[in-house]
Amino acid sequence: MALIVHKYGGTSMGSVERIRNVAKRVAKWHRAGHQMVVVPSAMSGETNRLLGLAKELSPAKTTDALLRELDMLASTGEQVSVGLLSIALQAEGMDAVSYAGWQVPIRTNSAYTKARIESIDDKKVRADLDAGKVVIVTGFQGVDDKGHITTLGRGGSDTSAVAVAAALKADECLIYTDVDGVYTTDPRVVPEARRLHTVSFEEMLEMASMGSKVLQIRSVEFAGKYKVPLRVLSSFTPWDIPIGEEATSGTLITFEEDEKMEQAVVSGIAFNRDEAKISILGVPDKPGIAYNILGAVADANIDVDVIIQNISKDGKTDFSFTVHRNDYARTVDLLKAKVLPSLGTDRIEGDTRICKVSIVGIGMRSHVGIAAKMFRALSEEGINIQMISTSEIKTSVVVDEKYMELAVRALHRAFDLDQQPASQN
Repeated sequence: MALIVHKYGGTSMGSVERIRNVAKRVAKWHRAGHQMVVVPSAMSGETNRLLGLAKELSPAKTTDALLRELDMLASTGEQVSVGLLSIALQAEGMDAVSYAGWQVPIRTNSAYTKARIESIDDKKVRADLDAGKVVIVTGFQGVDDKGHITTLGRGGSDTSAVAVAAALKADECLIYTDVDGVYTTDPRVVPEARRLHTVSFEEMLEMASMGSKVLQIRSVEFAGKYKVPLRVLSSFTPWDIPIGEEATSGTLITFEEDEKMEQAVVSGIAFNRDEAKISILGVPDKPGIAYNILGAVADANIDVDVIIQNISKDGKTDFSFTVHRNDYARTVDLLKAKVLPSLGTDRIEGDTRICKVSIVGIGMRSHVGIAAKMFRALSEEGINIQMISTSEIKTSVVVDEKYMELAVRALHRAFDLDQQPASQN
């Protein structure tokens, strides 16, 4: 008997019929002798509907008090899902029970709308599992130390599922979604993209952080930190597919770098169009300037991505960085109000029409010239690079948004990602 966590996305929960199919799939695994915990998302479109209602009523100024109420509202979508799924499982003859995050409880910090999980009390869930029950837990949400409901940000149900799997020391966490695995890039952009049989946690972490929408980055961080075996697979296969076939389908995210993975210098191309660039011009070039600028941004819970500081000229320099497009206006307002006056400059420029394109692969560690090959492929398409960021297994560039799909296709072709590795033929 294994302890298995299933996570189902919003499209998998999008209708009564789909919820019934999820219940049949979960029941199949339970009847095979596995202890089952299920973490479903809200029904497709429900969170957007709720937040749309809130937008019509919201005050002009965003405050912590408003963010608290948004979490109170948005968390109800998952509560509907767990209740419906539990009822559907009971109709399948299963002894099933559902819990909201605060009932488990899943403890988080108080960063409303993008809280982070701090701990999970597994006693209640373990007791139910030992009693033979299927346990359904809301994803995307938790409770802070003051008893306020919090949410984890978009895609947070992935993080919830992996965190629950880590707390329970589950044998595997299966992420059921509307795609059948992790691809070399988005097949909607490059039809020749291939599904990867395996991908390393390091690669998946980079791909998630660089814009791959298959998994939320925090879920991959959790999986890597707590060594949770993770598999991404499709929820649209027939529910009665044999368990042996289902358990080996999709993409396995693994800790081990095997010889097959070594052969692929670059495993995938990730991209993110939700980026905005901010440049502060004429900044005094002296120690502490980067902290003065980015410290205030970090204190406002705004994530900064690519950072560039130009060479000093006449004691002045230009400082550029990127943020999520949703945080752009708030960041500019913050800088104008709290940072620029102390720097002695009011020169600030912004660009919300940029995107980030990245190549990712553990094989890059042992191969030279990969970045140069990337730059040449982009140059041949007439694509200008605005910013560059690198790590041991990835190289990212910021380019004009209108060139994003062209850049992805060019890089996919340049690194032969449409070719099946010889060891997998």
